[in-house]
Amino acid sequence: QVQLVESGGGLVQAGGSLRLSCTASGLTVRDYGMAWFRQAPGKEREGVSCISWSGGNIYYADSVKGRFTISRDNARNTMYLQMNSLKPEDTAMYYCAAEWVGECTGWRRGPFDDYNYWGQGTQVTVSS
Repeated sequence: QVQLVESGGGLVQAGGSLRLSCTASGLTVRDYGMAWFRQAPGKEREGVSCISWSGGNIYYADSVKGRFTISRDNARNTMYLQMNSLKPEDTAMYYCAAEWVGECTGWRRGPFDDYNYWGQGTQVTVSS
């Protein structure tokens, strides 16, 4: 059974940092394109960042570029999102997802049909 479990969310003041983790079981992250998404109340889910299965391609949404860093630890079968200089507009539920041998072709906007597996999400709240 495949599971993706996010952790590391929480409440932080503007300007602070958080590191999200996405730990996989039942699949090997090095065989998947892995991505982070977020969804704020009343808004559509949006892509935040993606790392291709080969690790050769990394992408960020313009709104987080320069502040967020995606990474993957194959030995721990875990993906991370380091979030610095957080802003209130970063407040959302954050999800990780996996796409079999994905090259991050469909990560920016929905419907995100390419993604085979999703986690349950972790809440990030940034106070002003």
